[in-house]
Amino acid sequence: MKNLPQKVRSKKLHTRVDLTAMVSISFLLIIFFMVVGELSKSKVMDLDLPDKYCNDCNPGCIDENRLYTILLDKDDRIITYSGLLEYPVHLPKKTGFGKNRIRKELFENNNRVIEYSTAIGKPKNGAIVIIKPSKNSNFKNLVDILDEMKIAKIDTYSIVPEFTAEESKLLAAK
Repeated sequence: MKNLPQKVRSKKLHTRVDLTAMVSISFLLIIFFMVVGELSKSKVMDLDLPDKYCNDCNPGCIDENRLYTILLDKDDRIITYSGLLEYPVHLPKKTGFGKNRIRKELFENNNRVIEYSTAIGKPKNGAIVIIKPSKNSNFKNLVDILDEMKIAKIDTYSIVPEFTAEESKLLAAK
């Protein structure tokens, strides 16, 4: 018989894919999306205030004896009053920053409110401070007053940018 040419069979190579780089990339992507997902969550605290100030007839309202308002103005000037401006517990007075000025007033006012709250049967209620920076005040004053809130251990405070007409007149008076 004649020699027939034999089929040449190709040699089968065992292919091996190295997935080490793919695993590293997938872990990096997983970590990236976890971090981005965590950072994109909103970090906002809800602030609930009643619509209007009122007396004790409605239990959801704020007791005006607990209110203490701080108006920040230019040249480190501060005007404070307790209660509502129309019916203040203490008349408005001018002060400034410092240990014996606004800090002392914050401590005294908070102690007065705690004594009042204890007398009416609500011993854990402290002062509610409303901070109102004017357009003429600077950012440093706002940071300083927030530091004073922390030092005076006042837990309930709010920054409100709106002024009433009476407060604007009070700031305009020299």
